[in-house]
Amino acid sequence: MATSLSSTAMSPTSLITNVITTQQSGSINGNSMRHPRTQHTATLLTNGKVLVTGGRYDSVISNSSELYDPSTGTWTTTGSMNHRRDHHTATLLINGKVLVVGGRNFSGNLGSAELYDLSTGTWTTTVSMNSKRAEHTESLLTNGKVLVAGGLSHECLSSAELYDPSTETWTTTDSMNHSRAWHTASILKNGKVLVTGGDCMNIFLSSAELYGSSTGTWTTTDSMNSKRVKHTASLLTNGKVLVAGGHNHEYLSSAELYDPSTETWTITGSMNHSRAWHTASILKNEKVLVTGGRSSDEILSSAELYDLSTGNWATTGSMNSKRRMHTVSILKNEKVLVTGGADMNAFLSSAELYDSSTGTWITKGEACNRICRMKLINWNFKTAEAQDTTYYSEI
Repeated sequence: MATSLSSTAMSPTSLITNVITTQQSGSINGNSMRHPRTQHTATLLTNGKVLVTGGRYDSVISNSSELYDPSTGTWTTTGSMNHRRDHHTATLLINGKVLVVGGRNFSGNLGSAELYDLSTGTWTTTVSMNSKRAEHTESLLTNGKVLVAGGLSHECLSSAELYDPSTETWTTTDSMNHSRAWHTASILKNGKVLVTGGDCMNIFLSSAELYGSSTGTWTTTDSMNSKRVKHTASLLTNGKVLVAGGHNHEYLSSAELYDPSTETWTITGSMNHSRAWHTASILKNEKVLVTGGRSSDEILSSAELYDLSTGNWATTGSMNSKRRMHTVSILKNEKVLVTGGADMNAFLSSAELYDSSTGTWITKGEACNRICRMKLINWNFKTAEAQDTTYYSEI
């Protein structure tokens, strides 16, 4: 049975269980993650491992973290975050640490931030943001600072702020011209940040704007041809940005290209499947790999490739599991790691590897461990009216 999007109010406390995950750092989990998880983050570290943090499964929001080692194909637990969170963001800093900010847990949206130290496997808190936010974007600028923009608090946010790793401080910067959440942010080759689409209380956006780190200001640029939310944006080798999929009351297969030199959008080939909540990755062969997501009537396992030279999409091998709201990482061995997410029946602890040379997937671990037997049929989009905060739950 397919799920649908709605905006029925529900108390946040009826959805989220107050649970803290505890674990022994360094314990080996094997080929699947210790916990199924969705709405988590995955960050490629300087040593080639992938750090997965937080997310949710069943009625639990997690503070756990684990590491995937491509050389052994195994997962090991590492230090837990100080706060449970999902819908957060994570960025690898120039100093090699990982900055995690915002998101939400059972008490609402978060302004807290923390740093993961690879050398010790531990988390330390850093100064909190000026605004609590979830469904925001986080971008590492060329000057080493981190730009956080938009998202949801008690309302949709247009505000933006900068984190300076050298001083561990946040400063407010110019606000965007539009409040938005579930948008994308791409670092262009000229150092500017391109923000596209998103929504604010079910008002879908086609607008786009540019942040200049040298001026600290936002300027509007040409709007996309389609309004979209929960889409993907990929910086291509030619400097253009490919935006694909998403939804705006209907699920989209369309794609378009932004040219920074002219600040204009042009329509390019459409995907073979409409999809939102999918992922997109730039492969070494310059093609863009799109995986999973959901369409109007199903969760997808399909994957397809965008060819920059032709502007067309071609199907490639499908994943072994249908999944949405998963993560993707390009490993140093050039394989693509997909982790977690959810299908119609379960939260997923499994991971899969895509080999671009063969167009095939290898599953790492079971699709769902014993913790996640809860069914997700009718796991609908909910808005917790008391906090103007979006949650997901079974009904």
